[in-house]
Amino acid sequence: MGKRIIAQRRGKGTPTYRSPAHRFRANLEHVRLASGETISCVVEKIVHDPSRSAPIALIRRNGGRKYVIIPEGISEGDEICYGASAELKVGNTLPLRYIPEGTPVCNVELRPGDGGKVARAGGDHATVLAHEGDMTLLSFPSGKERWVSSDCLATIGVVAGGGRQDKPLVKAGKRYHRMRARAAKYPRVRGVAMNPVDHPFGGGSHQHVGRPKTISRGAPPGRKVGSIAASKTGRRKRK
Repeated sequence: MGKRIIAQRRGKGTPTYRSPAHRFRANLEHVRLASGETISCVVEKIVHDPSRSAPIALIRRNGGRKYVIIPEGISEGDEICYGASAELKVGNTLPLRYIPEGTPVCNVELRPGDGGKVARAGGDHATVLAHEGDMTLLSFPSGKERWVSSDCLATIGVVAGGGRQDKPLVKAGKRYHRMRARAAKYPRVRGVAMNPVDHPFGGGSHQHVGRPKTISRGAPPGRKVGSIAASKTGRRKRK
């Protein structure tokens, strides 16, 4: 008798495959502002968050503390401001209507008050292209452009940690720990390389599937692997 394959174990959601959210620092959002309010905060320290590709900052204001995303060029002890009257400099957060065209921004809201949804990964940013009425056009490194409300908040600058992909991992063990921090299964072993007890495609004197790879949509868990409900397989015919 076989045993549960990895796809079944992942679906059950045991601690092995569950996201380790208890290690994550916080839900990173912009500081909440009253209408027309402008506040200043001090960067108390910069820390690493296992759930993110960029460093984050712990800011202090009137005895309260909060974790936020920071751009390149910000260091401990710096003062950053939030609000429409904030100065136009790296690290400050303003509504898009007050940010000039051509300025790189990060942690941009898609709807006013949502806390920031895009351009949040290490080294990521968007560029303010144009203002038209109450809407602002943003350009992303992918080439995509999007109109958002000019009341949406955005932080001036490029998210810190942009050079993280320039340094090679070198060892498989480093990649293992990096993936482990986010509950990603690594290494990912091919089915044909497994034993027959671990996967329907496993076993044999050499690595081959040994059966039709296509499987019906209604196949039971444990057998539902391969090309699920495929309408066609193999190479496309030349026209």
